[in-house]
Amino acid sequence: MKKVIPWMSRLRLPVIASPMFLVSGVELVLAECRAGIIGSFPALNARPIEVFDEWLCRIEEGLAESAAHNPAPYAVNLIVHRSNERLSADIETCAKHKVPLIITSLMPPAAVVQAAHSYGGLVFHDITTVRHAEKAAEQGVDGLIVVCAGAGGHAGKLSPFALLQEVRKVFKGHIVLAGSITSGESVLAAQALGADFAYMGTRFIATQESNAAEAYKQMIVDSAAKDIIYTDAISGIHGNYLAPSLVRAGLDPENLPKRDASSYQSAQRWNRPKAWKDIWGAGQGVGGIDGIPTVADCVARLEREYNDARARLLGVSGRVTAGAA
Repeated sequence: MKKVIPWMSRLRLPVIASPMFLVSGVELVLAECRAGIIGSFPALNARPIEVFDEWLCRIEEGLAESAAHNPAPYAVNLIVHRSNERLSADIETCAKHKVPLIITSLMPPAAVVQAAHSYGGLVFHDITTVRHAEKAAEQGVDGLIVVCAGAGGHAGKLSPFALLQEVRKVFKGHIVLAGSITSGESVLAAQALGADFAYMGTRFIATQESNAAEAYKQMIVDSAAKDIIYTDAISGIHGNYLAPSLVRAGLDPENLPKRDASSYQSAQRWNRPKAWKDIWGAGQGVGGIDGIPTVADCVARLEREYNDARARLLGVSGRVTAGAA
């Protein structure tokens, strides 16, 4: 059963800007929320652990200053895994600040769900298979982020046409669709497939407020789908990366070293070059990104594309209906 989300009316578009390791910071989150979409960041970006509380205070103060413009809420990503030694402390900090939406990754998030529901918060969990969806649903999550083929960073292998419809059979809550979504047309398409939100990460790497290196942003602009490589050789978990960043790091995209996927923790400790820092993630939708705008300009463009696509679709629908009559 879908929970009623009180802040839905504050969204300009049904979009969640995905939390990106090393890329998403306070400035990016505030810009996204002020532009009318849900901004998010991984708790692990705020280091050391004391900085996490500081970041939440800064975000809340910034949104309070923008209250007249009714900004969208923010979200925090928590990695639910035994290798995350600060998870319990981060859950407590989220509860202290009553974070509106917590995005969880990897293992089923029972402890996070319990904490968030204690103050009325929501938990959305990302999944790449139906089995992952079933396990998360058993924990009482409010939403699932269906990460399909083509998504930036760690991604699944299945088409959204296949995975989303199968997930709907086992889960009745909110669904967020991820995978190659970089335009307003794609946001509308996600809704047409039955998703409640679109999940967008790569599009916001190449924005002025992003913490990504300038070379990373420019590589996003210069790349196309052919430049994306899907491999588990980088972190031990399959994901999509910019092949030019592999070359830049001294690796051959066609002959990558074998990785031991048995331990996520050991994968995270891989020595040089490092995933995310030296080797950059991106989704297959990079070909639709042609500049490095402010977040405000980016969201304004997405809104125009969304509305234009909707108008075209309604026009086609009207003509088909008239012809059938």
